[in-house]
Amino acid sequence: MNTVTRPRILVVGAGFAGVGCVRRLERKLTPDEADVTLVTPYAYQLYLPLLPQVASGVLTPQSIAVSLRRSKKYRTRIIPGGAIGVDLKSKVCVIRTITDDVVDERYDYIVLAPGSVTRTFDIPGLTEHAFGMKTLAEAAYIRDHVIAQLDLADASDDPAERAARLQFVVVGGGYAGTETAACLQRLTHAAVQRYPRLDPNLIKWHLIDIAPKLMPELGDKLGRSAQEILRRRGIDVSLGVSIDKAGAEEVTFTDGRVVPTHTLIWTAGVVASPLIATLGAETVRGRLAVTAEMALPGHDGVFALGDAAAVPDKAKSEENAICPPTAQHAMRQGTVVADNVIAALRNEPLLPYVHKDLGLVVDLGGKDAVSKPLGIELRGVLAQAVARGYHWSALRTNVAKTRVMTNWLLNAVAGDDFVRTGFQSRKAARLKDFEFTNEYLTPEQVRAQVEGK
Repeated sequence: MNTVTRPRILVVGAGFAGVGCVRRLERKLTPDEADVTLVTPYAYQLYLPLLPQVASGVLTPQSIAVSLRRSKKYRTRIIPGGAIGVDLKSKVCVIRTITDDVVDERYDYIVLAPGSVTRTFDIPGLTEHAFGMKTLAEAAYIRDHVIAQLDLADASDDPAERAARLQFVVVGGGYAGTETAACLQRLTHAAVQRYPRLDPNLIKWHLIDIAPKLMPELGDKLGRSAQEILRRRGIDVSLGVSIDKAGAEEVTFTDGRVVPTHTLIWTAGVVASPLIATLGAETVRGRLAVTAEMALPGHDGVFALGDAAAVPDKAKSEENAICPPTAQHAMRQGTVVADNVIAALRNEPLLPYVHKDLGLVVDLGGKDAVSKPLGIELRGVLAQAVARGYHWSALRTNVAKTRVMTNWLLNAVAGDDFVRTGFQSRKAARLKDFEFTNEYLTPEQVRAQVEGK
């Protein structure tokens, strides 16, 4: 008896791109047309742009962790783990599950949307002593850590220790770094009022970036406006400066300054997931080189999108322009790549991805924001309304929208909360402990795993 098996579609990653693809596949494919499997360590989609508000306590962690299992029509199989290698020739994805088992998952079509990891450099002490801002666990951990510094400073009778506990350094003048510094500074500014033994003037926030401008994508005027808002709040903004070395109790800047601190937050950009390097395929600045249809040339049934893929930006006139690694592009690419997987399944022509950027929004907390929707420069309350309105509308479920709006209203009426949740254990956890970048295989190891050697 011949057994007819359905085509197997494997989606790697549950970010904006991966979830957008899976949802589209579920809506447009009948259950008999294909089996859909999703590889992700967590059964939720994280709304990354709002992580700084989780770190500052404005939003609760579960508000921006949108469950993948809420839909009653959800039929995608979830493998709880992370892809650590792909053998394109054998059409096998190697997965390390959350129980540390290594399994081979075969596919007929694969959609690679593993996202990105924090970009680091060979700076002494960086990965051992810096915090990242890329995962929900890191955001919750940083909140506990920052509040703990206030508690420890208040309990200390040593002026030097107290001063070091109350200095905070954020590296990275992009959206993530700027919003992180702005939101956490507001948290400490409000919290110190509850610590009568602490001098508020001792709290110092430093935002540094090697680039000459803050958030250059916003343009000179809005970038300067954001910088002025931060400086008005007392945040020391240093441009053209980075980290020379990092220690447990101090950080040395490249301009020679030594800042005593127990808090170094590193948000200096991202790079494509190390999974891409396991394919042995052509890359563009570390991102997988794909066609405008997001297909991998020379490999049938392989698609890639989001932060991990160099998707040609057909909306721009510049030659060889690629889409920036933003949530806006990832969400829309997910829809198009799902349609292309279905088209490939049905032997239909593929469609190129074309999308013009709708603009940028930067939420600096409170009534402060700068936004550039459709090229229109906005500041203050109106910019804040646009920023929060955009984020709110982009949340995928009504439950998530309700939670976020309730948190915003509660924070506006009742103010900040300064309770540590207990996520922080006595053993410190830093950047190297959250992203597991040493788990990935080499192309040779992938082949050995697949061949059973």
